[in-house]
Formats: sequence, C-alpha cells, structure tokens
Amino acid sequence: MTRADKEAITKHSGWLIPLGIFVVTAALSGAILLYYLVPSPGSLVEEHPSATASTAPVALSVGGVSFVIPANYIRYRSARRGGSQTQVALFALLPDFRGYTDGQAQSFLSNAPDSPVVNILLHEEELKLNEQDRLRRIYLAYVADPKGRPGPFGLEQFEFRADSGYRGEDLFVGRFGTQIMLLRCVRGSPNIPSPGCLRETRLARHAGVTYRFKRSQLSRWREIASGVEALMHSFMRGR
Repeated sequence: MTRADKEAITKHSGWLIPLGIFVVTAALSGAILLYYLVPSPGSLVEEHPSATASTAPVALSVGGVSFVIPANYIRYRSARRGGSQTQVALFALLPDFRGYTDGQAQSFLSNAPDSPVVNILLHEEELKLNEQDRLRRIYLAYVADPKGRPGPFGLEQFEFRADSGYRGEDLFVGRFGTQIMLLRCVRGSPNIPSPGCLRETRLARHAGVTYRFKRSQLSRWREIASGVEALMHSFMRGR
C-alpha cells in the first residue's frame, strides 16, 4: 500500500464517524417528531390523545428505568396500562408543572402560540451523546456561522443553513456553569403560526427525555429545564 493510499484511507475514515453519528441522530430525532405529529395506524382507530383527571399511580418502565407516574400526566390510555414501554407521551402545564385537570382542559388542549403546555416524551435512548457532544459533533457543521451570536434571554443563538436538514430552525445554547443545553426552535412564518422549541437529553441508563414548548415561552427556558428535570426525577424509582 502506497503512502498516498494510506492518507486517502485516513481522510476517508475521518469523516465517516461524524457522518454516521449525524445519520443516527437525525433518524432518532425524526422518529420522535413523527411520534408527535403523525399518528400510527393503530392510533387512527384508538390511540387519539385521551386525557384523564385521575391521579392513580401508573407503574411503568422505559429503557430499563422504573417510573411511577400519576395517570393525569399520561396522554394516551394505552400507556396507562403500565408495564414496559418504548416511549410514553406526557404533558404538564406551566408554571407549576401540574398534570391534567378537567378545570384546565382548554389550556391542555390549546395549540395557541402562547400555550403553557410542555409536551414530554420519555423514550428509549441508545445513542449516548450528551448535549456538548451533539453541539460539537453534529449541529455546528450545519449552522451558518459556527461562532454564533448573543441571543435573547441569556442564550447563544445559531441559525441553521437553508441547505441543511434543520432548515427553518434556530439553535439556542444555554449554559449552566460548565454544562450546556440545546434548544432547536422552529422559526415562525405564515405557514407556521405557532412555532415550538425542542430539547433532547439523556435521563438515566437507556432512557432519554425530549420535551417541547411554544417558542413564545423561550424566556422561561431555565424554569422549564429545571421543572422537567424535577418532574422526571420525582417519577423515577430505584435511583
């Protein structure tokens, strides 16, 4: 093998790893978004959102992590049967992260631009990337300016390029000391009058959590991050 061949192999393998990570991450993100936005064949028959005001505890597990969750946090009736699940859709209401009640049904069902609902998805998570890794290995390759700029509410802001798979979104980076959190937020437009923001993070073992809220609530990103974390840990058992 010539020296030129060795250099070619080294260069080739250098971009295969980040490309592979991007493909896997994009597939997982797409699956999560499809879960929220596209009903499965079964859901067309029976799996429409079905809120309940009951606070009966539901014991279930996701990704090897055990949870006991009050029924009024769980969006779908089938998940309230408990047991092992690959993903469980939850919701909570700002500012105190309370579960569904009949008296606040309208607020929970609203899709208004200023909706106070935080939609949460507990799901199995095999890709062991923290948010620092996601930023460095994946997202920065697809933004218009890797240096970013000061954004609103103490956040750092990046714009995804129009030729990327994240076109039409902004990336916001929040910092907690040496740790960071990433928020991908859809830009509002005449076709998207009620844009939202999404964060993906690992929870424990092979369990991850993805949550969404309206972009109009971005000023509360710290409050929402802390509230989601506290809520998930309050549901966890055997930590």
